[in-house]
Amino acid sequence: MPKWLNDAVFYEIYPQSFYDSNGDGIGDINGIIQKLDYVKGLGCNAIWLNPVYDSPFMDAGYDVRDYYKVAPRYGTNEDLVRLFEAAHRKGMKILLDLVPGHTSDTHPWFQIAKRARETDLSNRYIFTKSVWDAPPEYRLMCGICERNGNYLVNYFSSQPALNYGFYEITHPEWQLPPDHPDCLRTAEAIRAVMRFWLDKGADGFRVDMADSLVKNDDEKIATAKIWRRVREMLDADYPEAAMVSEWCHPDRAITNAGFHMDFYLDHYGNGYNRLFRFGEWGDLAVFNPNGLGDLKGFAEEYLPAYNRTKDKGYISFMTNNHDMPRVTAYLDKQAIKLVNAFIFTMPGVPFLYYGDEIGMRYQADLISKEGGFSRTGSRTPMQWCAGKNLGFSESDHPYLPVDLSDDAPTVENQKDDPDSIYRVVTDLIALRHKYDDLHGNGELEFLYRDDQIPFAYRRGNLTMFFNPLGREATITTDCDGDVIYKIGDATIADGKVLMKPQSFLLVG
Repeated sequence: MPKWLNDAVFYEIYPQSFYDSNGDGIGDINGIIQKLDYVKGLGCNAIWLNPVYDSPFMDAGYDVRDYYKVAPRYGTNEDLVRLFEAAHRKGMKILLDLVPGHTSDTHPWFQIAKRARETDLSNRYIFTKSVWDAPPEYRLMCGICERNGNYLVNYFSSQPALNYGFYEITHPEWQLPPDHPDCLRTAEAIRAVMRFWLDKGADGFRVDMADSLVKNDDEKIATAKIWRRVREMLDADYPEAAMVSEWCHPDRAITNAGFHMDFYLDHYGNGYNRLFRFGEWGDLAVFNPNGLGDLKGFAEEYLPAYNRTKDKGYISFMTNNHDMPRVTAYLDKQAIKLVNAFIFTMPGVPFLYYGDEIGMRYQADLISKEGGFSRTGSRTPMQWCAGKNLGFSESDHPYLPVDLSDDAPTVENQKDDPDSIYRVVTDLIALRHKYDDLHGNGELEFLYRDDQIPFAYRRGNLTMFFNPLGREATITTDCDGDVIYKIGDATIADGKVLMKPQSFLLVG
């Protein structure tokens, strides 16, 4: 296990929307290099970089055309190496985004595989036996290739699924087992991509759709075996490299598959969702001040998973990511401050999505950009300062429009505001680094009865008290420490914590 993860705080950068250094309207690698001091100033010592590989951008880069080449709009391979080197000089790590489940339909592998003539890449993707063979239980593209067959896609029609085999074979005329030599070669091809970038200075990978590899693998047994082989490679050759999975199943991802971290994602009705987004635009969320949230629904899912995996890896909370509406669409400013207090004082390795530190808004109803659809409103340019495109770009045609509201938050107007989300985020990250009890592997004890809110939890010698309600509340406690940090108005005395509406208290 890489030791640096225990005190890591990640910043997710959507590269096309972060900072445009050359005026073409699209963020780029040199722009990220120029802003590394800003990221480090937040307290973030690691970055997750969304895909920067060559792509036709039908899905914003998650449709890879060449795993070994940086997309020209972002720069060059040499620019990416310079980013690694610049980050390392500042004591920061960089995780690339790995997309192992599919490629673009313009990838050279697929261009060869779809030919009628059989080649050594014919089984790199999954084709049915004939164009008339289209089982309805699979997502297939039908009748558009020279080859007499239809191919499986992992999501969009332009994303043919790579072939790692089928755990349960239901159509033996075209499905291969995971241990078939061609399926093993697919896994080796992805490991080769990882080695290429690790050798150039990458510090690991966030793995897109990590559970999607082997098909008909409901329990993910064969898929986990592939990732355990990757973990063995890392442990042997790159022991400081880290992997975080897009899985949202810690037992499978961490315990079975060997990932160092697993994202706690926003699936409707799960524990993450119940905390921040549940109901009609968050009206049933724990952090909604109306008091209709269900803490028990979160705890009964999260705590068993945490206890089973805490000695093997980290469950990673995120403020948001590129695939879900920003939390500003659901909760008010004071609630968002408490959300950040929760995320940055819980165990695991937290991830801060670019712009969340200033309370950037989700821009609903934007026209879809590069396969974004409803996600497009969370991918708008970073808002740096007053002026053209709020400091993102000098172009007249930026990648997406910035927030045009008169009160649009920017780094410039938020960083010195004592009442800002920025101040809360940076304060909390600094406290996380300062206190060992707040590091990733610190202990956790939830202090609650049934589903009651307000609530509290203890981590070592520190206790966190939360009142997300829109009314005053009192918590009885045996904690007798000093107040280290608070949000809103809260006091502790004589075994009682008196909490005004939407307040937080850190005591130790």
